[in-house]
Amino acid sequence: MLRIRPVRPEFVSLLASAFLLAAFNSVLWQQLGAMTSELHLRGAFAVILYGVFFIALTLLSFPYVQKIMLAVLCLVSSVVAYFMNHYGVMIDAGMFRNVAETNVTEVRDLLSLNLLGHIVLLGVIPSLILYKAPVAYRAWPRELAARLALLGIAAVLVGAAAWGNYQGLASLFRNHHELRLMVVPSNVIGATAGYLREQVVSAREPFVKVGEDAHRLASVQARPRPSLTVLVVGESARADNFGILGYGRDTTPQLAQQEGVIAFPNVHSCGTETAVSVPCMFSNLGRKDYSASKVQNREGLLDVLTRAGVDVRWRDNQSGCKGVCDRIGIEDVSKATDPALCAHSECRDEILLQGLDAYIDTLQRDTVLVLHQMGSHGPEYFKRYPKAFERFTPVCQSNALNDCSQDSIVNGYDNTIVYTDHVLSSLIDVLRRHQGSVDTAMVYLSDHGESLGEFNLYLHGTPYLFAPDQQKHIGMLAWFSAGYQKDIGLNTRCLEQARAQPLSQDNLFHSMLGLLDVQTQVYQPSLDMFALCRGHV
Repeated sequence: MLRIRPVRPEFVSLLASAFLLAAFNSVLWQQLGAMTSELHLRGAFAVILYGVFFIALTLLSFPYVQKIMLAVLCLVSSVVAYFMNHYGVMIDAGMFRNVAETNVTEVRDLLSLNLLGHIVLLGVIPSLILYKAPVAYRAWPRELAARLALLGIAAVLVGAAAWGNYQGLASLFRNHHELRLMVVPSNVIGATAGYLREQVVSAREPFVKVGEDAHRLASVQARPRPSLTVLVVGESARADNFGILGYGRDTTPQLAQQEGVIAFPNVHSCGTETAVSVPCMFSNLGRKDYSASKVQNREGLLDVLTRAGVDVRWRDNQSGCKGVCDRIGIEDVSKATDPALCAHSECRDEILLQGLDAYIDTLQRDTVLVLHQMGSHGPEYFKRYPKAFERFTPVCQSNALNDCSQDSIVNGYDNTIVYTDHVLSSLIDVLRRHQGSVDTAMVYLSDHGESLGEFNLYLHGTPYLFAPDQQKHIGMLAWFSAGYQKDIGLNTRCLEQARAQPLSQDNLFHSMLGLLDVQTQVYQPSLDMFALCRGHV
């Protein structure tokens, strides 16, 4: 039987550091090559990283700990490197939050044989080799002396590389903050620490009530007919691909035929992932003051509306309301069993409209109904719409988007917008049918945009500072029945003329309060996108 000779723990750290840098950091080296053509800077950067990795692994190379730690790093790094290579994602606390708050459907969409092969090749096999390799630890006095000597040598090499290239490296890091988000596995460790720190801070934050003075005037409550304001929260719907917003393809044929639809072409999101954008758009904090720890312990728009006497309902066909409706309640229709609209633990967005006619017939009070769509959630765009809406072909049929042509990816995505067009137009038809007895309105606002291969990025979730406009420029539409316009004094001609003004999700909180005539000190007219066009009918 072949006998493997025992190796010292520092030798394991040397090999492991080299393996981590070579096997999991191809994105880092590619981007570094694009950022600088100076070979000595790239070499210095590699030496510094290698030295830092070696120092960290050596400090943690204890018996029973070293192998487990390295196996975990290899397995986690194999998953992270796969998604970085295939989708261009960057790893930070926000991305970790996405992972923590994802659901089974979203996870399933990302699974593939390619991912499994990547994990086996770069995670499982190295872990098994490591498990079999005997490691010989010295007696502690000698072990400590040997480690201190090696750590000293490594520190000197790192210091020499940094000192000798200080000016170039300082400029590189100053101009490219995103580099730290590309280093595997330190980016995962940093993201995990950031997320846990965020949770600790959140747990210590006192709960903040918002708009405790919220009320509606008696004259508003005495209106002869109830109103229904349907707020549709879209998913991954970037403005660039809406025909009604100027896209070269006709992806919104039904909405284009609907009388009274107002399309807002200049709207941007608060974040680039649902876990940020949805809580942010329903908060009065705004993007500038937003933080996950604050918003988790703070009331939002739906709480203020409820306090003012408005009925609020949340109907969800996605991954939940991200805390926004925790005090309101949620109707999850994503697990419905309608054979025409649902299959494989997923439902088409038309499920959100099911039973809506009957629901409207029972309304007694002014109501806000939030519909949270599955929309254009990737990477499996071809699953988001029925075959009848596959208007553009060929379509990418894989979740490994970088294995598909960009044309086929865009075709699949555009088909999701065609289906969203149908869902929204059908919703307007329902609201129009009931406008004789209920004042009805629809506001559609996507949570964030989507990358479809531009700059070698796919999906969304890139940190806001580095995210391209495609992940932030979002679709927004509105429609108001004649009775709704009359009751709140809304001049839609004025709104049509002002629709190109710069807007963001910061406007939603105050605009909804304005539409519902909610009186409260937290309402800011300057952020109400409808304020200038009310009272002029």
